[in-house]
Amino acid sequence: MSKADLKLLIIQPSHYRSKTDRTIFKTKRRQMVPLALPYLAALTPREWTVTLLDEQLEDINFEVPVDVVALSAWTLHSPRAYDIAAEFRRRGVKVIMGGPHVFFYAEEAAEHCDAVGVGEAEPIWRTMLEDAAADRLQKIYRATPLKELNDLPPPRYDLLDLKKFGPFRTFAVQSSRGCPFVCDFCSERFYLGGRFRWRPVDQMVAELERIKDKGSHFFFGESNFGGKKSRAMELMEGLVPLRIRWSTLWSSNLCLDTNFLDLAQRSGVMHVNIGIESIDEEMLQGMKKGWNKASRYGEMFDNLRRRDISYSLNFIFGYDDEHPDVYEATLSFLEAHKVPAAYFNILTPTKGTALFERMKKAGRIIDPEDIDRWPGQVCHIWPKNCTPGQMEQRIQGMYRKFYSMRSMVHRLPFPRTRSDMSSWILNMTERRMAFSSTGNNDFDIY
Repeated sequence: MSKADLKLLIIQPSHYRSKTDRTIFKTKRRQMVPLALPYLAALTPREWTVTLLDEQLEDINFEVPVDVVALSAWTLHSPRAYDIAAEFRRRGVKVIMGGPHVFFYAEEAAEHCDAVGVGEAEPIWRTMLEDAAADRLQKIYRATPLKELNDLPPPRYDLLDLKKFGPFRTFAVQSSRGCPFVCDFCSERFYLGGRFRWRPVDQMVAELERIKDKGSHFFFGESNFGGKKSRAMELMEGLVPLRIRWSTLWSSNLCLDTNFLDLAQRSGVMHVNIGIESIDEEMLQGMKKGWNKASRYGEMFDNLRRRDISYSLNFIFGYDDEHPDVYEATLSFLEAHKVPAAYFNILTPTKGTALFERMKKAGRIIDPEDIDRWPGQVCHIWPKNCTPGQMEQRIQGMYRKFYSMRSMVHRLPFPRTRSDMSSWILNMTERRMAFSSTGNNDFDIY
């Protein structure tokens, strides 16, 4: 292909509604402006003309004149991504693919594409495009994880139609990669490069300064915003003059650090998601999350509430030793503490984790290759104390009880502040999901 007029189409695939319903999930508008598409565009050499396409928001024209199609996919998107790849390859277009799915299923994905990239994009993206232009693509490119995150290019938001993300859009940004913790069930630390690394504060602040007038809110989409507390506090000091509102994920121990929380409040934090996983100390030890102190959860919530910081909690159910009353006990605990929002997850042995290896060896996984392929709360294991179907019903029941109007009115304050309003909006969104026919909880509208 001629280097004078190289055309690249980068697609974020949608997903099918279920294993039996191959209707493509669509939405008219997202609230979250994605990071992957504009960032890949920023890494692309200038001789390429780049087009970005989010399939949830717009249809794919398979007849478009393009030299290379790049797909970025989670495992949920993989069945659809493979079908997209087949359509373009049938027309003679080269297809490359990356993303979290490829990290764990490189050989499988390579069967459907001309080439796949495993790991972080920065070390291999330019090489893949150069090889595609020269008709010398290899099947698999494996990246050496970056040692540091200095001088990352600013995302090409100019290539997105921001009107499709609404007037109160949230920009996904990233100030760190990896995680300092090793949770038994979590695979994020593998495809995010393993070792915890962070961007220089001045560069992160400069990026936010460039785009702060384009959106009303920012979401730091990373495993643990406070993975290195001193660095997180330095960044929050840099955020104070920007006068922005932001959300993120951090670990529960930071909710006991009043200096950290005071600075987070001054810097504009509005919502934080916390993986507390269980209200049982013994269960937390089994998950290797001993830094979560169930005995101090009430203190954590009071600390956040006093600073008008909205929060949501993640839970995991399905461990062998959990008490049969844990489902109702958790709901009672959340109502007693007036917790604004919570997500209830079925224990899932994601590929690459120690949990996956143990469960597979014991014959406890129903279909290892089916994990995370389809939306909704799906039980992929044989639980010790119930059937997979019963486990799914228990979790669906928790969602419906927690997001019932009775529970919401009891838990949520009258919406006087932006934090209160954020909690109400989040609850109404989760309520629609909880009472939908599929019980989907994949945050597709974001």
